[in-house]
Amino acid sequence: MSLLAVNPALKAGLFFKYLIILPDLPFEMYLWRTKDFQSVIMISSLSNTVFEKSIADYHVADNVDTTINNPYPKDKLEHLLYLKNWIDTVQWHLEDIIRNPAIDPVEALAIKRRIDSSNQERTDVVEYIDSYFLQQYAGIKPPSTASINTESPAWAIDRLSILALKIYHMRIEAERKDASPEHIAACQQKLAVLLEQRKDLSLAIDELLSDIEQGKKYMKVYKQMKMYNDPSLNPVLYQQQTPAANGA
Repeated sequence: MSLLAVNPALKAGLFFKYLIILPDLPFEMYLWRTKDFQSVIMISSLSNTVFEKSIADYHVADNVDTTINNPYPKDKLEHLLYLKNWIDTVQWHLEDIIRNPAIDPVEALAIKRRIDSSNQERTDVVEYIDSYFLQQYAGIKPPSTASINTESPAWAIDRLSILALKIYHMRIEAERKDASPEHIAACQQKLAVLLEQRKDLSLAIDELLSDIEQGKKYMKVYKQMKMYNDPSLNPVLYQQQTPAANGA
């Protein structure tokens, strides 16, 4: 069965576009366990490695219009992680471009709409990854004492992807040859904080997955409601519709 069966709505959206079809793969392919099968180890390490490769690949051309060339097979989790970070990386640079005070207003509007679309794609990818986790843990029956986490595994991995971008760009600033000593020192301090944050978040993700697998925590995913993209929920859009379009 294709993972598209987990969320059929994805067939008509982002993942039909990218032709991502994942078979049901054993979760052990991505989660390395100890002999006693008690602890999940280093899913964060896999994510960080893929994110770093995606960022490095993007910066070969360093162009927001570069076509993605995902190097991972479509039946691997790495394929989704690479796609997730590529979207983040392109959007990072679109955000830089739109903040140019000399930008042409028409171009700025086009970029803003592109960013809106990118945000929707980013959300779709995260929800798709969470659908995968939900399927893998569907057979686990947590006790009544199990607790819920403040965010799902995929949204935590989303934060790890953004952290990878922050680290990449802060390292550039910390190594600039044309910057003042004060700038270099400040950026080195910020880089150290970001690296510590990635270490802590990576550990938290691995522990969360271990807790879910052992029934100590359970997953509950809420579909994100991007109201500004929905003509029926954005008042600026639906108030411009004719009475006939509104069913009057």
